[in-house]
Order: sequence, then C-alpha cells, then structure tokens
Amino acid sequence: MEQITISNIKIDVVRKDIKNIHLAVYPPTGRVRIAAPLKVNEDAIRLFAISKLGWIKRNQRKFENQERIPPREYKQHESHYFKGKRYLLRIVETDKKTKVVLKNKKYIELHIKPGTPAAKRHEILTEWYRVELKKQVPAIIDKWEKILNVKVEDWQVKQMKTKWGSCNIEKKRIWLNLELAKKPEHCLEYIIVHEMMHLLERHHNDRFLYYMDTHLPNWRQLKTELNKLPVSHADWSY
Repeated sequence: MEQITISNIKIDVVRKDIKNIHLAVYPPTGRVRIAAPLKVNEDAIRLFAISKLGWIKRNQRKFENQERIPPREYKQHESHYFKGKRYLLRIVETDKKTKVVLKNKKYIELHIKPGTPAAKRHEILTEWYRVELKKQVPAIIDKWEKILNVKVEDWQVKQMKTKWGSCNIEKKRIWLNLELAKKPEHCLEYIIVHEMMHLLERHHNDRFLYYMDTHLPNWRQLKTELNKLPVSHADWSY
C-alpha cells in the first residue's frame, strides 16, 4: 500500500475510481487513510493532508483517550462484555460438559473441568461469543434486505484485525468482526447496514452517505457510540 508521512504521522493512501479525496481516522489506534482519485498526484495528496493536519490530530487524541481492556486471564470475577453490558466471569469447575451460561444478568458462568488452562478457557468463551453473535445476525440481515431491496448471499464471522466488517460486493458476502458480540445490538446493526449499503454503492462517496442518511438517519451517533466503547488490547481498527 502507498504511504506518505506528514508531521511524523503515517498516512495510508488508497487510489480508487472516485472524484474527490476522502480522509478518515480510524479507531481505536488513530490510523489515518486517504482515498484519492487515480489521477491525483502525490504532491496534491500531501497538500490535502497538510491542510487537514489539525483535524487529524484532534481525532487521534480522541482515540488515545479511549478505554482499553487489558489482556484477559479468564479468572474468577474478571470483567467481560456481552451485547454492550459488563458481566463478571464466574468459574464453575465440573466434570460435566463444558458450557457457558449467562446468570442473573450479572455473571457469565464458565463451566470447565478443574485445571483447565487460560488458553482453553479463552477458546471456549470465544466459541460461545461466535455462536451468540451468529444468533443475532440473520434477523438483522433479513430486515434490511427488505428495506434496501438487496440480497446477501453469504455472511461469516471471524476475528478481524483491521475493521469491524467488510463486504465482498461481487460475491455479495459480508464478514463481521467477532468483537461485535461484545457490543450493543444496535451497534451490530449499524455495521451490518453499513456493509449491506455497499451492495448499492461500492465507495464511501456522497451517494453512499445519502443512502445511509436516508435509511439509518442516526448512523453517525451509532458510529460515535461504537467507537467510544471499550476496546480489547489488540491493535485492530475500523
């Protein structure tokens, strides 16, 4: 990927078949990206970035102050999030089948065999998050297929390092970040709508923004809320 450096800030440059230059600063790390028309030269891109330097730094400072969740040890009474709510992890040692249970709107119970190592606990809880997220997605996609008059041929969940979601327009396939299982359902819906909107418009241009404003008028508030929520210690962004 093409990259420029302005005032010690590295900026990724992506060239696309678009009319105008677009600038974005992505949470949680403050990664900066410029999408530029194919024919715009590097000098013009540099001048554009310099003119937006103050805006870039202000937005990066916002993400620097965002709460970070330290690495999980999967021990008794550790904090974990599910659908935007904070739960305490309760370890239940048992010789019965391994399982995860929500208890009294306060605890996530992890039923495991005595001596189960942290890596295995992580694996069990991660798979539970995957199953629970997959329960939420079909109804949201079905709802918005009717509203947008589009068809999602396939969708998948995976641990993504660079974004909340993505859309393969040719295959009409959507990928969703597993971390969304920990976020409020209305934030999950925003990401799904965002990716489905790419089936109507490939680029983040004025047409795309018009569709978002028309069909999900509060999307900017949802985006802000999602970006303010605590994020894991991993360096991934959107």
